[in-house]
This record gives sequence, C-alpha cells and structure tokens, in this order.
Amino acid sequence: MTPILIFALICGAIGIIYSFVTKSWVASLPTGDQKMIAISEAIKEGAEAFLAREYKTVAIVAVVLFGIIAIGLNLWTALGFIIGVIGSAAAGYFGMVVTVMSNVRTTEAAKKGLQSALSVAFKGGSVTGVMVVALGLVGIAVFYMIAKSMVDVDTAFHALIGLGFGCSLMSVFARIAGGIYTKAADVGADLVGKVEAGIPEDDPRNPAVIADNVGDNVGDCAGMAADLYETYTVTIVAAMLLAKTVFGAGSLWVEYPLLLGGISIIASIIGTYFVKMGGSQYIMGALYKGLAVAGGLAAIAFYFATSWFMGLLPAGQQTMSVMNVFLCAVIGLVLTGLIVWITEYYTGKEYRPVKIIAKASLTGHGTNVIAGLAMSMEATALPALTIVGAILGSYALGGGFAGNPSGGLFAIALSAVSMLSMTGIVVAIDSYGPITDNAGGIAEMAELPESVRLVTDPLDAVGNTTKAVTKGYAIGWQRSQHWFCLPSTRVRSRRQYSLIFPIR
Repeated sequence: MTPILIFALICGAIGIIYSFVTKSWVASLPTGDQKMIAISEAIKEGAEAFLAREYKTVAIVAVVLFGIIAIGLNLWTALGFIIGVIGSAAAGYFGMVVTVMSNVRTTEAAKKGLQSALSVAFKGGSVTGVMVVALGLVGIAVFYMIAKSMVDVDTAFHALIGLGFGCSLMSVFARIAGGIYTKAADVGADLVGKVEAGIPEDDPRNPAVIADNVGDNVGDCAGMAADLYETYTVTIVAAMLLAKTVFGAGSLWVEYPLLLGGISIIASIIGTYFVKMGGSQYIMGALYKGLAVAGGLAAIAFYFATSWFMGLLPAGQQTMSVMNVFLCAVIGLVLTGLIVWITEYYTGKEYRPVKIIAKASLTGHGTNVIAGLAMSMEATALPALTIVGAILGSYALGGGFAGNPSGGLFAIALSAVSMLSMTGIVVAIDSYGPITDNAGGIAEMAELPESVRLVTDPLDAVGNTTKAVTKGYAIGWQRSQHWFCLPSTRVRSRRQYSLIFPIR
C-alpha cells in the first residue's frame, strides 16, 4: 500500500467519523412540541416511502446489468458496478435521513434567533456533504487497492470503470426521479394553495404541503447527494484512467487525484466551523466564509503536497513543474468560486436579474415568464466563458499548446479533480437549502409565532440560491469533463480513452 493510498483512507475515515459525530450532535438538539414532531415524522415517512420504491426499481435494473457485465466483461467490473450503485444509494439515503432529522430542529432553533437556526441547518447539511466525499474517496481507494492486489492492473482499472458506471446508474434514477417528484409536488402545492385557494404556501389546510416538503428531501437532498457522489467518484476515476493512459499503469500519477481528494476533505471539515454570521447578518456571506476557508486551506496544502509528490516521481515523468501542477489545482478552486459567485448573482434577491423578474411580475404572468427566460439565457454566458478559460489555462500549463496534447488533457483532468474536491463543502451549502425550506414549512403548519417565520424565511430565501449553486457547480464539472475525456491524437494511438469510460 502506497503512502498516498494510506493518506486517502485516513482522510476518508476522518470524514466518516466527522459525519457520524455531527449527526449525533444534531440528533441531541431539541425537537419542539408534539405537533412539530408529528409534521416532521410525516415528511420522514413520505421520503422513506419514495426512496424505498425508487431503490427497489434500481435494484432490479442493477441485478440485470450485473449479470450482463459479469458475463460480457468480467466479474471484477461487475463487482465495481454493484459497489458504485450501493455507494451512491447509501450517500443519497444518508443525506435524506440527516435532512429530515435537521428540519424540525432548525425550526426549534429559529426560536432563539438567526445564528442558531443557521448553525443547525448548516451542520445538518455538512453531515451530508462530508459523508458524500468520504464514502466516495474510501470506496475508490479500497476497491482499487483490493482489485490491484488480486488481479492484473488492466482488470483493476476496468473494475474502476464499473464503479463509475454503477454510480451513474443510481445517480440517473435519484436525480431525475427525485427531481420530477419535487417539482411536481411543488407546482401542485402552489396551484392548490396560492392560486386556487389563496392561502399561504405552507398553510396546513393545503394537503399538498407534506408532498412538497418530501420532495425537498428526495430531490434536492437525496437526489443531489447521489448525483454528486457519482460526479465526485467518476471525476477521480476518469483522472486516474487518463493518468494510466499518459504515464502508464505503474505511475504514481494514477494516485495523485486521491491525494487532492484527501486534502480537500480535511479542508472542508475545517471550513464548516467558520460558517458564522458577523454584525451584518449576511447569511450568504457566512456560507461563503466557510467555502473560502476550505478553498484557501486546500490551496496551501496542495502546494506542499504537490512538492512532496513530485519528489517521488522518476525524472522521466516530471513533465510539468511543481508550480504548473499546483496552478492547475488552483484553477479548479478558482473555477468553483467563480461559478458559485455567478450563480448567486443570477439567483440572489438583491441583484439585478431577480429584481428585473420581480418587476416584470407586476404586469402579469406573461411578462414574468418572458423576463425569467431572458435572464436564464443571459445567465449561461458567463459560466460558459469561465469554464472555457479554465480549460484553456489548464491545457496550456500541461504543455498542450507546446506539442504535448496528452499532458494538456491530463492538466485539465487535474483542474477538474481540484474543482470537484470541494464537493464536501459545496454539498453542505446545498443541503442547507432543503433543511431551511422544510423548517419554514413546519413553522407554518405548526402555527408557530410569526417571529419564527421571520427567521426561517430569510434562511429559506438564501437556500434557493444555494440549491442553484450546486446545479451550476455540477454542470460546470460535466462541461470540463467532456473536454478532458476527448481523445487527442496521441492518446488515441495508445488507448481509446473516451470509448472505455462512460460520459453522461
């Protein structure tokens, strides 16, 4: 076992321990009166029923595909496939459990004030975020280590492909099915309540409110956790496969993505303790503080880890300088920050796009829809330009424009891994959204004092932005992955990489 694999396993274990300890802390918090508990239990029952039905369907498909893969390819690839399905499903289910546990406790904490409610909601979200990356990193490291020790190297890498494919299967079901459910329930609740009956959004007289809150958990939390688990796993596996193609199966470059992932888990855990509001009571600023600390610590650690790593390489594989490799990692971190900022600009209530849409709503539904479409189309430009700039910068650092296209593609892969290494803190920020949404619904249905809604409403408004941030983050990764998975002439001559790894 190499030092990098040991480090990755230790970081993954720390992440899992953090998740369970924080989950226990959230569980120890007060849950409010019996009416609040009953509403939370109803939401939990609906979420568990949905996931149980969804997972049964996935299990049938997974068993059939397991047999096909085992017969058509080999048993190790089939085993990787099943492990990927189980890992992604576990991440989604764990995320749902913690979100449901946190919602009623956030409502109760809102009685004490904004900071108390924010702390509970974010800590609940951080459990999901850190668990996603910890399970992903441990799953890859352990399975790769076992497969490599028991079979030949090529079979071990094919097994990793199966792992990524299994994650993708579960992700498709969780994200699409959960997304359709949550939007159908949300629109249905609005039509029944606000449009037809003229009552508030979460009024207890609206029978669709529980379904709406269930949708927040199975779509925006469980579906998102399963999806980003797949995104995180596939990114690392893809970078490892590309390193094998460029440098050879025995190269330490194959394990370098695991080194970046392990560092970022620790940085993300530290970042969660910095999510606190200052005197300005700026909620999004508190969340940004945690993200900035995590990114800053990761960047510093990346430099020293890269220097140490490059010292282990033989001279023939030091195709990039320490600074160039480090800058590739920094590009991924900067891209994460830019996508988060751009997404907030187009979804935050204090900025021009949302104000334009709100103003257009004064003259009717038609102008509201037109303004919304116009802003959404405008919102695609900056992320696209930012991603293209990051791709070109990484490609140049890898020597792509200097006659080394393979190195350029691998440099893009490193930036993508660095970007996705922040999944823990980004998912924590995202999971905060469904928790605060549910908390507001519980406060309304339990007929709590108006002072509670004055706390949960601004938290929920920011939660809508944080949920959008993760969508931009995941889509930004997918666009980057498409580029580094395209085979250059040189890579094609050695292995058809883009054909052996599935790209969604």
